[in-house]
Amino acid sequence: MNTTGKDKVSEQTLAYIQTQLKNLTAIPSPTGFTAKAAQYVIDTLKDMGYCPQKTRKGNVQAVLGGVGSPLVLAAHVDTLGAMVRNIKANGRLRPTTIGGHQWRTADGENCTVFTRDGRSYTGVVLNVEPSSHVADKPVEIKEENMEILLDENVAGKEETQALGIQNGDIIAMDPRTVITKSGYIKSRFLDDKLSASILLGLAKELKDSGAALSRKVTILFTVNEEIGHGGSVVPDDTDDMISVDMGCVGGDLSCTERMVSICVKDSGGPYNYELTTELADLAKENGLDYALDVYPHYGSDVEATLRAGYDIRHGLIGAGVYASHNYERSHLDGVRNTYALIKAYLGL
Repeated sequence: MNTTGKDKVSEQTLAYIQTQLKNLTAIPSPTGFTAKAAQYVIDTLKDMGYCPQKTRKGNVQAVLGGVGSPLVLAAHVDTLGAMVRNIKANGRLRPTTIGGHQWRTADGENCTVFTRDGRSYTGVVLNVEPSSHVADKPVEIKEENMEILLDENVAGKEETQALGIQNGDIIAMDPRTVITKSGYIKSRFLDDKLSASILLGLAKELKDSGAALSRKVTILFTVNEEIGHGGSVVPDDTDDMISVDMGCVGGDLSCTERMVSICVKDSGGPYNYELTTELADLAKENGLDYALDVYPHYGSDVEATLRAGYDIRHGLIGAGVYASHNYERSHLDGVRNTYALIKAYLGL
């Protein structure tokens, strides 16, 4: 009988994961602007009693316990976003993308611009002619046709510069995180703050329960995944590494938002056959809702680890997320199934 992982995930842990998701998505962290999100993770782990470490690149890692056969579970807290490319003559901002940002999904989205001297200003992302009552023809939604309108009384470049805004300032889209009574999770940046919240939930349960781990387990929160090198440095003794990232939902795929997805191949090639088989067997044995899927346009932290030359087995799992790199949607059942699969792999 399918359990959707409910017997493996307490309501207390599930509530904690939801709280962490809301807290994490509320912290703007486009790649390159991740210090506050990383510090939040550090403070949260310290409060639990762990000893997290921050690497020079800005990643955060913490050993959860155990000895031998070292395993790394990785999620990323950097997100898509944008940067000020130029201040236009009319005082509006021309953006440049950070990560695989899709401008068609951000047209009309609220945002915040962060200056290097610590100020912030709200605004809205729009194309250069957004009014249907004015445009003679539709404007193609592409980067060169997008601009940021500040919620400030500026009409020229000098007035915008007087606010302290300059080229290179970070632009973060509003997350709009909602969890419905029916269990659906809607937000920007479920990729990958949902998985990061799951790993924080695991860390808290282990500390609260005092459960013993049969192998050394390290959790890793990376900050450069969206630009391809988040997982390029991991503990030297790593044997196995599993990226806990969003599971893809869409045409020609089997996964739904209520399942845990086990990726067998993405744009970087096949994942480790033996490790993937172990994960699939455990999902089946535990009656979890799961899918084996190929992601045609995807790359993960653990592939950056392989490219860096580490001799490890690698895998990728995650709760199903629909409309990736958009205003995304998942479900608490997907969280339950993902969490249950991680626990099963750890022998808990």
